[in-house]
Amino acid sequence: MEQETGKKLGHRSLMVWGKAHELAIKTYQATKTFPKDELFGLVSQMRRCAVSVPANVVEGYSRRSVKEKLNFYNIAKGSLSELEYYIDLALELKYVDEEIHNNLIVARADVGRLLHGFIKSFK
Repeated sequence: MEQETGKKLGHRSLMVWGKAHELAIKTYQATKTFPKDELFGLVSQMRRCAVSVPANVVEGYSRRSVKEKLNFYNIAKGSLSELEYYIDLALELKYVDEEIHNNLIVARADVGRLLHGFIKSFK
């Protein structure tokens, strides 16, 4: 199998994808300690949102038209906003401590800035 280098990296070369992927990993790690009765509630919602961001960046990246690309990038932006609410809710419910909350919020904000700039570059 040929090693992926340069242009063959595709979406993996996008900083926004890399940071969104890291946020998804951090979200999975943070939700491992949530109460078992939240497995199909808040844990599931947070993980779905977190995974939706990089997944929609990948799907948008693969589209040919700018209109289609922007549609997926805007879906990613919506998922990111939804995740922000869940991160705050997890803190209020004491499922995460201040340090984990702040770590997730900073990571979310970084992805938000990158995604905003990425979307803006297509307009």
